[in-house]
Amino acid sequence: MTYGCLAVWYYVSIFLQQASHEETGAATAKGQLSILDRDGMPSCTKHITERTFKGPPFGWGEIDFVKRDDLDKDRHLHDGCLTVLCDVTVTQHYADDHVEVAAPAAPPFDLRGQLAEAMWNIKKVDVQIEVGGETFPAHRWVLEAQSPVFKTELSLASTADMTTKLRIDDMDAEVFKALLRFMYTDSPPETSQLQEAAMAEKILVSADRYKLDKLKLICEKALCQHIDMTSLAATLALAERHRCSVLTAACIKFLSSPGNLEAFIAADGIKQLKERCPSALLDLAVKN
Repeated sequence: MTYGCLAVWYYVSIFLQQASHEETGAATAKGQLSILDRDGMPSCTKHITERTFKGPPFGWGEIDFVKRDDLDKDRHLHDGCLTVLCDVTVTQHYADDHVEVAAPAAPPFDLRGQLAEAMWNIKKVDVQIEVGGETFPAHRWVLEAQSPVFKTELSLASTADMTTKLRIDDMDAEVFKALLRFMYTDSPPETSQLQEAAMAEKILVSADRYKLDKLKLICEKALCQHIDMTSLAATLALAERHRCSVLTAACIKFLSSPGNLEAFIAADGIKQLKERCPSALLDLAVKN
């Protein structure tokens, strides 16, 4: 690989081309370019994301790599020359000009539709998320667009080789898969997951954690179907912790039935409400 440096009136421009194309064919490479000061230390660096080089005249470059006014003559120039460090890693060679594109990482869920497939394939996977002992590939732009919490966490996560690595504790892998699938496809969790109260509750808690309000509401409505006398107090407490107005209203409606209310009072349920979810007790008092 070779590089060229061209100084225009306002900027220093740097371009990278593959000099060995005739002998080796096209190549895929990544790396970085840096302007060095007189001490050999980089003072301006641009990263080269992985791309395919096909030899002259095809290449990659930055026409506005650095402003000339930003260069310090005493610091950056030596005998009128500028030193550029070119750090390139060739990841693959091709025997001819037929460029094979690496298959994208397989999604960990059913994409369900051309739009979701386009969202998955439009860019390379650049995030790896470890959850519950499994690692899930994802796209940073999707996560940031769907969840402000993910946007904050990704900004603080470590990045190596252009891939951001994130670890999520206190969450099951199946729960995260449901969240990830929803963010890409806008599809609710599997019916079997919503029919299981414990799983629907876990997904609701995680959806609330990552501000996925639509998914949270889906889980609220699913949990409304699981309300009974044995689960009532715990469900009301869950609804209060996670500000689930639909689920709270369904519980109060269930409890307001004369037979249910009498049985709940007889089982010392009012004391439970007073200790665990006082706002629900107030709603019940107003309704009755």
